[in-house]
Amino acid sequence: MLENLNFLDFSFIDAIDIALVALLLYYVYRLVKGTVAINIFIGIVIVYLIWELTKALHMDVLSSILGKFISVGVFALIVVFQQEIRKFLLMIGSTKVFTDSKLLQNFNFNQQHFSSTTDIKAVLNACNKLATTKTGVLLVFGRKNNLEFIKNTGDVMNIALTQPIIESIFYKNSPLHDGAAIVENNIIIATRAILPVSNSKTIPSRFGLRHRAAIGITEKTDAVVLIVSEESGKLSYIKNGEFILFNDTDELQKIMTEDLS
Repeated sequence: MLENLNFLDFSFIDAIDIALVALLLYYVYRLVKGTVAINIFIGIVIVYLIWELTKALHMDVLSSILGKFISVGVFALIVVFQQEIRKFLLMIGSTKVFTDSKLLQNFNFNQQHFSSTTDIKAVLNACNKLATTKTGVLLVFGRKNNLEFIKNTGDVMNIALTQPIIESIFYKNSPLHDGAAIVENNIIIATRAILPVSNSKTIPSRFGLRHRAAIGITEKTDAVVLIVSEESGKLSYIKNGEFILFNDTDELQKIMTEDLS
């Protein structure tokens, strides 16, 4: 009789185990939410639950078939969820617990250290001026993740960031205005850079490729992006794949100062 009640022997370690699994599933759901991958994820969960049920009911044939399907499907999942796995690993690697660790900073694995020297006021003055003429702007500000893979898609630069420089780069007749400008530590390190475009289905249709590209790079790295729309002249600020709301330029300057410090 007592043997049948073993499942009631619930320890503190079991609670931690359940909490960690729940946290893992939550982050996986956040990564695939709004994408086509969410349907695949739900399908995998359903198949796994059916597999566990068939094992519990001793349905050996069906359980064996589902078990082999799941074991072989792991390799297929790596291909299907390639972008999501990359994003998940980047999210873990850029978590403050790890990136702020003195031990990891001493080894300097995958990050460069930027001080808060970016002239945000000059950036916003330039963007506001360009917004009056509805001139498109796409500025990527690097933080801790290395943006070398993006830098190499454009023209490598080494120009100090100033208001006139930003205005001249994104001037409509400038050969450098297409693509994104990458900024690190108040230095424009690249122009005409090509950003990965987000495939998220939750982005409103009124936003074009410039906004999708901004969301794409912030989904894959911890960079933040400032945009001026060619259609409306409106400023947008993107972080972690999401639009950050602000009431005016002063509030946006405070947000950017905190993010780039």
